[in-house]
Amino acid sequence: MAHSAVPTTAAPAGIAPISLSALAPWAVFVGVLMLVLLYLVGAEQGATAIFEGDTVHEWMHDGRHLLGFPCH
Repeated sequence: MAHSAVPTTAAPAGIAPISLSALAPWAVFVGVLMLVLLYLVGAEQGATAIFEGDTVHEWMHDGRHLLGFPCH
């Protein structure tokens, strides 16, 4: 039993930091996506409707209730 299953000479792997310039495009993308979703759930089928018909309205209406938006 002279051999160990765990190597003793390996250095622990470190986590490389993420730079702000690499993170900025993703932050902008997520921010714009959240604003679009907020518009769709909070204001679609109101005065500024993008889609025609009642199908999108019914889906967004259920989403308003789920998220606690005032809608009636």
